[in-house]
This record gives sequence, C-alpha cells and structure tokens, in this order.
Amino acid sequence: MPTLGRPPTRTAEAIRFTAKTALGLLLAVLSLPALAQAGIGVAGARHLLSRTGFGANPAQIAVYAPLSREAAVDRLLANSQANAATPPPSWVDEAFERPGQPNLDEEAKKALQKLRAEHAVELRGWWLNEMRYTSSPLSEKMTLFWHNHFVSALDKVRSPQLMYRQNVLLRQYALGNFGAMLHAVARDPAMMRYLDTANNRKGQPNENFAREVMELFTLGEGHYSEQDIREAARAFTGWGLDRDERFVNRPRLHDDGDKLVFGQRGDFNGDDVLDLLLRQPATAEFIAAKLWKAFVSPKPDPAAVKRLAAGFRNSRYEIKPLLRALLLSPQFWSSQGQLVKSPLELTIGTLVTFDLNPPDWRALAGLNRQLGQDVFAPPNVKGWPGGEAWINSATLLSRKQFLDRIARDAAPARNAFALPDGGMDEMKGREARINRLAAAGLRSIRLQPDEWSAIYQIRSAQDAAKLLLALPPANPLPESGSGAQAIAPLLLDPVYQVH
Repeated sequence: MPTLGRPPTRTAEAIRFTAKTALGLLLAVLSLPALAQAGIGVAGARHLLSRTGFGANPAQIAVYAPLSREAAVDRLLANSQANAATPPPSWVDEAFERPGQPNLDEEAKKALQKLRAEHAVELRGWWLNEMRYTSSPLSEKMTLFWHNHFVSALDKVRSPQLMYRQNVLLRQYALGNFGAMLHAVARDPAMMRYLDTANNRKGQPNENFAREVMELFTLGEGHYSEQDIREAARAFTGWGLDRDERFVNRPRLHDDGDKLVFGQRGDFNGDDVLDLLLRQPATAEFIAAKLWKAFVSPKPDPAAVKRLAAGFRNSRYEIKPLLRALLLSPQFWSSQGQLVKSPLELTIGTLVTFDLNPPDWRALAGLNRQLGQDVFAPPNVKGWPGGEAWINSATLLSRKQFLDRIARDAAPARNAFALPDGGMDEMKGREARINRLAAAGLRSIRLQPDEWSAIYQIRSAQDAAKLLLALPPANPLPESGSGAQAIAPLLLDPVYQVH
C-alpha cells in the first residue's frame, strides 16, 4: 500500500522553524501571570484545543493562550473546512462489485473480499492521517462526532467506496446545517444499505431507518410512538439505489396513501417526515445534549441544554452558532478533566502534541481497533458509548503500553514507524495479526524528550505539566526536575488519560 501522508518527514530543524514564531509568546505566557490573565492562558488554550481537536503542541497552545474566550472560539470556528486536505486513496471513485453479486466463483469471491479488506485498511489510514495533519482539527473532531451519530459500518455496507463518500458528506456538513445534513444522510447510499432503506417498498415497508432516525438521529427515546415508526416507514417507500449505487426515487414503489405521523395526517414522503422531525422541540434538545456529552461533561446541565436548544431552533439548526454557544458556556471552561480521552484522542493527540510523524498508519489503526475505536466500524447502530466505557482492564493496559513506548527516550529515529513486510492483506477477521502488527509498528515510535523540551524551551516539570495535563498530576513531580525529565512521568500519570 502506498505510504499516506501529506507533509514530508519533519526534522528537528523544521519543527524549530514551525515553533519559532510562537515560542516567545509561549515563554511569556508561562512566565508572566499578568499576560496569562489577559487571555485564556496556557491551561485554557490546552483545554480548548484538546476538547475540539486531537491534542495540541506548545506552539499551537501559544497561539491561543493570549486570546479571550470569544476570540479563541471564533478563531477555531473560522478555521473550519469542509474538505479533507489529505489526498484520498486512488480507488475511491472506481466501480466496485455489488455485495452478493451472482456468477462469481469461490476464487473470485475470495479475491474480492481480500481487495475490500485492503481498501478498508487504506481508508482507515487515510482518515487517521487527516486527523493528524489537518489544519482544522475541529472539522475532523466534528466529522468523527457525526460518524458516531449517523452510524454506518463497513461490515454491513461492504463497500469502502461508499463509506468514503459518507465520510466526505459528513465533513461537508459537520459545521453546517443539521437539517440539510439530515436530509443528505437519509439519501446517503452507505446509510441506505446499513439501515435497509434501499429495500423499502410499498406493501413491504422496512422500519429500520424510520426507527433509528427517531431514536438515534433526532428525537431520542420516549418522543415517538410505534405508530409513528410504522407510518414513517411507509413514507420512505420508493427510495432506493440504482446499479451505480446512487440514490433514486421510484414513485411506483412509493406508498401514496395518507399517513398519520406525530398527530398530522397527509400523503407524506421521506422528506416530509424528516421535516416533521425537525419541527419537534425534542430534536434540538437531543442534539444539544449529545454535543454537551462530547465536549463538556458526561452529565448535561438541563437548563443550559434547553437554552442551547432554543438557540439551535431559532437559527434553523445551524451547527456553528450552537457549538459557539456551547464552547463559550461557563460549564465548558470549568470542565477540565471530566472526559476520558477516546482512543483516537489519546493516540492521535499524543502524536500531535509531540510532533511525531509516522509515515504509515496501519499499525496505529490496528492499535485503535484494539483499544475499541475502529473507524468505519462502530460496534452497532448506537455507535461507541464513550466515556468510562473506553476504559477496562484490557484497554487500560494497552493504553499504558502505548504511552510507555512513546515515553522511552532511546529511539534511534523519531519518525520510525515501520511495519513488517507483507502488510495487512488479510486483516478482516484476524484480530491477532492486527495486534501483532500494531505492537511491531509502535515499538519503534518514541518521543525524544530532550529534543522536544529543547525545541519549545520547556525548562521545568511544572511547565511541562501545564502543557500536558488537564489537572495537577496524580503523582507529584519533584520541584527540581527538568521539563525533559518530567515527560515520561506525565505521560504515564493517570491524569493524562482524561482531558
């Protein structure tokens, strides 16, 4: 598989050049309380960037530390982008074999399965690469949020091309209009495969999408009836996919009789039902509460969520104003350390923080699968539960092993991330092989604490702690320790697992 990665390997000199413009500001913010008080400071910048992206190196923190809360949040939102900068795999626009296609012998079926598995690995690497190198981490964080909201998975969709197109769609709308995104996702071929909308026809309505669009995408449990689901399923009849896996509406397969949904009667089609969902007050509250859990704390503040939801409805479901209000809430700024880092926040975030640039993402994708967050393959239609569910006896050990490997300072090269020859051509269903590859690749990517601390002139253990931890370390650091000496203990401190 060709190596993914937009930027060339970054040498120490290149990192010094990148950091140079922000370094003086960082030193000032770390050492002068008056300047720190003029803006959000190092702790505030680290908190904002960690929650809205994947880690932050000292140069990035220095850019935001002098800003006010409003200026910092507005800068983040203004920097958002609707397209990935990393070039996609070469096959994303190629035609693909339909699942279950007849006239394929056993050898052809095995070859097709192998090709899909290879494409799936490459697709995961492409997205992790974008998360690492993007100039707008918020865009990728929100794309990941919607990926876990409008859930589809490769095991049922069985087409890496369709999963790629869905990813592009989610990024396009990630900070746009929720109503427009809802309508677009309902027509998305990957979603139509995953929730069986493509098989929905007059006289044989399939209720899967109608149920999940109410329970998981808009209203939440308790805000609809079984009759609403049955009637809505009738409204979606006639929606399907053509031979090229593109959305098509077939009027002759549509049930054109009256339906009764949320107390309203009419010859509703699928778009009508989606509009009815957007008119329900519960929809705005459901989305606001879910964003709260992702960006603020596990337990939403009911009064604050209602205020956010009211603004969301008044803006006709514009996502940026909702996110801006959420990030400017007092609760956001007082929530340090209340969220467990997801596997991607831990792994990608560590690479971003320490300027590590692996040229091949297959090992890291395998590790994140081992840790419970396999992109393009959420566990079920409800997605990853998140929070404390990320931590169990097995994943905690793997998380610590990853950080322990990063923390060792005897690595021969900062960018070594080699995989054994042979790649992962038989990844699907081979958990042990994935784990072996992950371990082999991660053994050779290690931080150089002396180099990193020297580049950013992080002199004391206390300065390092401010940049790396959301709260004071659980294990006290020696007063006389240098910044470089503190890196490994801080990475292995329990507080590094939260943000």
